[in-house]
Amino acid sequence: MIKWLKTFIDIILPPRCLLCGKVIHSDNTLCGECFSKINFISKPYCKHCGLPLIDNTQNELGCMSCLSDKNHFRLCRSAIKYDNFSKKIILDFKFSDRLENKKLLSRWLFIAGEDIFKQGIDVIIPVPLHYARLFKRKYNQSAVLAEGLSKLCNIPADFSSLKKIKHTTPQILCSGKQRTQNVKNAFQVVAPEHLKGKRIVLIDDVYTTGSTLNECAKALKKAGAKSVDALTIARVCS
Repeated sequence: MIKWLKTFIDIILPPRCLLCGKVIHSDNTLCGECFSKINFISKPYCKHCGLPLIDNTQNELGCMSCLSDKNHFRLCRSAIKYDNFSKKIILDFKFSDRLENKKLLSRWLFIAGEDIFKQGIDVIIPVPLHYARLFKRKYNQSAVLAEGLSKLCNIPADFSSLKKIKHTTPQILCSGKQRTQNVKNAFQVVAPEHLKGKRIVLIDDVYTTGSTLNECAKALKKAGAKSVDALTIARVCS
């Protein structure tokens, strides 16, 4: 009965590509043409931050950024490169209530996080929004992704222990150096007893400079987390 009903619904409202809207055979995915234009991140990449590399020679030591900067997260991985084509599926999900994109993006996170899951994870935590921005946007896209990922990997998600306590300027409006200062001391752990000794993976939509993720990781480590990794859908690679 359920199979018959789904067939009937698919005839009336056929599945469509999440990017171009073309009629396809499966729900919550992309057509072959759009899928072929997504630049998935694969090896070689920096063993620490996941930055794509030209060859494997840099991989043993890490990229130049990791050698010179102090990152508070252990590993970082991203599923795809953030470019003029891929940004639509992320921006639609983030700003245009396209929550149907969640299943596909969560699957991409799950695949991209293989290195992190091998290290061992106890809890998934989304990068939080300040309550003022959450009220305006209606939902936190990172929390939606964390929920989807939690179901795929059977690791619990914590939506309340990490809070954003400063209403900062949107990072997209800041330069690289300004981004670090903009989010400095913007996050706080309100229930450190829940996270002490835990291995945590932070979830966000896009890695640009890593400032937000690094500041979150700093707060979590200060609260007693054993380790903090970061996992995002996309990464700015230029």
